[in-house]
Amino acid sequence: MELLERLFHLKEKNTTISTEVRAGISTFLAMMYIVPVNASIMSLTGMPFDALITATAVVTIIATILNGIWSNTPVAMSVGMGLNAYFTFGLVKGMGIPWQTALGIVMISGIIFLILSFTKFRVWVLESVPDDLRRAISAGIGMFIAFIGLQGMGVVVKNDAVLVGLGNLKDPNVLLGIFGFFIAAIFYAYRIKGAFILSILLTTIVAWILGLANLPNGIVSMPASISPIAFKFDIASALTLSLVPVIITFLITDMFDTIGTLAGIGMRAGLFKKGSVELQKTLEADAAATVIGASLGTSTTTSFIESAVGVEEGGRTGLTAVVTGIMFITTLFFLPIYKAIPSNAIYPILVMVGVLMFSELKNINFKDMTIAVSSFVTIILMPLTYSITIGLSAGFVTYLVLAFLKREFEKINIGTITLALIGLMAFIFH
Repeated sequence: MELLERLFHLKEKNTTISTEVRAGISTFLAMMYIVPVNASIMSLTGMPFDALITATAVVTIIATILNGIWSNTPVAMSVGMGLNAYFTFGLVKGMGIPWQTALGIVMISGIIFLILSFTKFRVWVLESVPDDLRRAISAGIGMFIAFIGLQGMGVVVKNDAVLVGLGNLKDPNVLLGIFGFFIAAIFYAYRIKGAFILSILLTTIVAWILGLANLPNGIVSMPASISPIAFKFDIASALTLSLVPVIITFLITDMFDTIGTLAGIGMRAGLFKKGSVELQKTLEADAAATVIGASLGTSTTTSFIESAVGVEEGGRTGLTAVVTGIMFITTLFFLPIYKAIPSNAIYPILVMVGVLMFSELKNINFKDMTIAVSSFVTIILMPLTYSITIGLSAGFVTYLVLAFLKREFEKINIGTITLALIGLMAFIFH
């Protein structure tokens, strides 16, 4: 008890061990969906599903406990939604990049982020990019994820006449996906703890009953080996001029995602005041987690907004994160269950995550036409081009050009010019 008090400063934070444990369990229930969801997404690159289950769980355990001890904040970390979809559909399936090279890109961006976490670079970038454009990036990624989810569900299909069209709503699998989406939306709307994982389980049970998915060959098993994907990153192939914009995209998106998440959690818990040591250390842990994740075979690791669930339960210290990390150890042993989950129990969660990220749209000032046009370009091009890089790059370039033509020179700085030039590289080497 005394050790926990000294390590996490519980009295100073006006909390107790029981409160922190309850908060940690709540965060775990809210975000444990990431294990089967991330494995399902990244396995489409050709990476083995079993190994991805273990890797996702292990990365979450290490990153979350590391952050809890290092920064003493109630922030859990795992493989970020959005960039894992971009990793799979944008890089590997879209650009034809081997998953080993894609892991190399994640590793490079993580190393750069880790180095920059000890400098003022992140502050410079955040001050250079307008808040509205950052919100547009989040909304665009949300739209991108939702589009992938709807395609996976079979709700949106290829149509040679108009590119995309409505899928076959008589198909039982499509109807299962739609059912899963509404269940997830209802559970989330009623603030049910573990809404996403519960919706996955309920949809899976319905699929088993209707014969749309095979029953599991057991409940628990020993964790699968991560040797097929661990330390397989190919940095040499990733270090090409044409992939520099992609590396920058992973770096900037991770940075914005982390800052946005921490700002939201901080407002609820009274954490992360300007210049706080806790914010600095959380950013350092976040960057280190990406390097660890790439080493073990996963996409970019980031702070999870689901940590806010634990904060709502009263979590105020790193003990909450440590408990969450420990709880994730249990996910290592449910491989038979995860393998029996049908894809249309997973894809509805992508759509719901997309909805939540797209909600950032409400905070964008569309009365400012420079912001309105550049935000629209950013948001619409991400799903239409299947590329976060293209959307982000086009947004930066459009913002700079419009600000210059409208003589809004106060909106132009070294940061926006630099990011716009990097954005141009994405088109030059596309």
